[in-house]
Amino acid sequence: MPLVTKRTIAFTVMLAGTLAAAGPAAAHPHVWVDAKAEVVFDGKGEITAVRNIWRFDEAYSAFASQGLDANGDGKLSTDELKPLADVNVDSLKDFAYFTFITAGGEDIDFNKPTEYWLQDDGGRLILFFTLPTKAPVKAAGSIRLEIYDPTFFVAFRMIDDKDGPVVLDAAPAACTAKAFRPPDMDPAAAAALAAIPADQRDLPPELQLLTDGQTNGADIACP
Repeated sequence: MPLVTKRTIAFTVMLAGTLAAAGPAAAHPHVWVDAKAEVVFDGKGEITAVRNIWRFDEAYSAFASQGLDANGDGKLSTDELKPLADVNVDSLKDFAYFTFITAGGEDIDFNKPTEYWLQDDGGRLILFFTLPTKAPVKAAGSIRLEIYDPTFFVAFRMIDDKDGPVVLDAAPAACTAKAFRPPDMDPAAAAALAAIPADQRDLPPELQLLTDGQTNGADIACP
């Protein structure tokens, strides 16, 4: 089997919770992601998509990208990373893309990503993908965007940059986004999670309570 195929399959297996070899020894979390999101509005002031920008940790990036430098130039181009991007995005649909929007108390459904790619950033892989909503979402009332893995197998952390962790793209001028991040986890809770076997993705109920607050995202308000 070509090495590229092995690596792309390995990502799928990892997300299914059965890969023990990649990344740090701790089982939960097993992958770390610095995340940024752009909430896209249309000309009517309705939400139509979320653009995700995820930067993976060095350990996962090194594992996943082995053997992908096809021309041997020491660099990974978007073309060389395309097979991995394809399987990443296809695998993420089984986990609701780790992206959730509620509007007026209702869960919003997404279609498959319309555009996506991976790029190498100094040894760390960055996944870009645009996730369109199945129908435009009226930007009124209570709107919450959350980026997280309910099982905490993947740990997301929204990052700060000059634009902030959540950007409103083409939103009406009065709209605002108030970002939030998970609190630091208690050391005893972190130790309990790390003790879970690495091939076990789902958490037992008593440990699931420890991760329920580990969410990132923003509360969006459009008067």
